[in-house]
Amino acid sequence: MEYFDTHMHLDDEKFDEDREQIVEKMKNAGVTKCLNMGCNIETSKKAIELSKKYDFIYSAVGVHPEEIPQTEEELWKSICEIEELAICNRKTVAIGEIGLDYHWREDNKELQKDAFIKQIELANKLKLPISIHSRDAIDDTIQIIRKYKLEKSGVLHCCPFNPELVRQGLDAGLYIAFGGTCTFKSSKNAAKIVEMVPYDKILIETDAPYLAPEPVRGTRNDSSNLKYVVEKLAEFKGIEPEIVAKMTYENGMRLFLENS
Repeated sequence: MEYFDTHMHLDDEKFDEDREQIVEKMKNAGVTKCLNMGCNIETSKKAIELSKKYDFIYSAVGVHPEEIPQTEEELWKSICEIEELAICNRKTVAIGEIGLDYHWREDNKELQKDAFIKQIELANKLKLPISIHSRDAIDDTIQIIRKYKLEKSGVLHCCPFNPELVRQGLDAGLYIAFGGTCTFKSSKNAAKIVEMVPYDKILIETDAPYLAPEPVRGTRNDSSNLKYVVEKLAEFKGIEPEIVAKMTYENGMRLFLENS
């Protein structure tokens, strides 16, 4: 089986001591495509560097809602930098990780929404898909996506286990990405949610180094753990893991690498 990790952070400092070994571990586990997310200017640059160094790694660039600047002027400067980064590297295939996060902060909702909208407009301008982070903000997220229609679709990262929210995401044309959380015993409705998502809209991810799946929950995550996600999705769907791996790989290629 070969796997496509559509959302990871190999640039994270938690990999600084053994990044080369982790890359080899990923390859040996059958991971043949990865998309490294940017969360700000610095990590977007690191994502690009990784995509240039490793042939199977691609980059996304963007400003995460927790990383947005404090003023409109600074935000506009950041968006311009993100555009330059996206244009300068042929292996930059998405704008992300972008979106809304009201869990930690609600005092800057309008600035978060402005940043999200500007980056959607940038993605549409460059004809790139987006990777969406949405936490405690799904209503505003969906409302914005419906208003600023996506030229190249996008993915709802880290699937929320809420049937209504997933339905709205699918209605808006989004792909749904499942990671380690779908294996957690505490994830209520996981089986029901997986059943809701059509085969052609499912993606897999790790969010490494975070959210390691069972049975390695609590450890540093990496892309070699995708097999556990695939096994759980196969269990929920009542099909073989090989089928899940194949269809999620094809879905990832269609969304992110169709024109690469």
